[in-house]
Amino acid sequence: MSSAIPWLAVYGFGAHIKSTQNKLSILNRGIVEEYPLEDVRNLLIVGGHTLNSTTIAHLLKHGSCISFFEPDGTPVGIIRPFGNCTDKEIHHIQEGLPRQRYATMIAQGSLRSHLIAIERLQDQQGSGLLYDGEQQVLHNALNELEYLVKLDEIRRLSNLTTDMYYEILSRDIPECFNFKRRTVRPQCDPVNAMLSFGYAMLYGNCCVSVIGARLDPDLGLLHEGQGALVQDLIGPFKAGMIDPVVCSLVQDSLKPDDFELTPTRCMLSDALVKKLITAFQKSIDNQKIDHQTNNFLKAIQKLEDFTVMY
Repeated sequence: MSSAIPWLAVYGFGAHIKSTQNKLSILNRGIVEEYPLEDVRNLLIVGGHTLNSTTIAHLLKHGSCISFFEPDGTPVGIIRPFGNCTDKEIHHIQEGLPRQRYATMIAQGSLRSHLIAIERLQDQQGSGLLYDGEQQVLHNALNELEYLVKLDEIRRLSNLTTDMYYEILSRDIPECFNFKRRTVRPQCDPVNAMLSFGYAMLYGNCCVSVIGARLDPDLGLLHEGQGALVQDLIGPFKAGMIDPVVCSLVQDSLKPDDFELTPTRCMLSDALVKKLITAFQKSIDNQKIDHQTNNFLKAIQKLEDFTVMY
């Protein structure tokens, strides 16, 4: 099927998803979109929508899967036709990948995105952002990644340069917000809390794409653990899709009443959260995420070369 849609996502709330025996119809906010059922390989339902059992039956008869997600992109479950084993085949391919090669390319992509972000900040700031030799250290690390052969070494260098990136980024943040470096949860300053919120939105969007492609989200390359592959794929996107939004809001409009500091964490106000959601909806490029996910799927199936976007 030359016109097959790898995955079709319905986001938000209130859409009505119906079908005839041959056509899928989605009514959302007064707009109707129609697709041939035979072209929809995986219908992704993100949030709360109306879907009747007849439509489920029609999709399954055409060999389609239906995946369900919470509004933030957290996967809930999947319905698939009897005898469908595509996921098992892809899982087997993922398990047999040369992890070192893919991990190297992902680490390089993330580091390149950090270098671009730093250079952009440097241009805006003029002088004073970088200490002597820091930029050269990062460029040297980018070259060194090419020659590392052990995953532990690749992860160590990737973590080191990522820590450097956030330390450099902190120099562009007003001291009153107490952001010194990237920290683990629970976040105790508003900048880390905002970054975590943005990364969670990015993670949710990418998770939808990964499951839409029927990849195992937990079989990572550079990362390990739950959602490791999603973390791999979003790593190179953070510095372009999330960090500039947070830095801009912090510099231009963040006020003390936008957050509350408790002894254990920083709580963002509802008004700030709404502002972040609006900004991230514009900055998170789902087309780019889908393209990267689809490229990875085709690469592991040996249909095209793997390239890392950032």
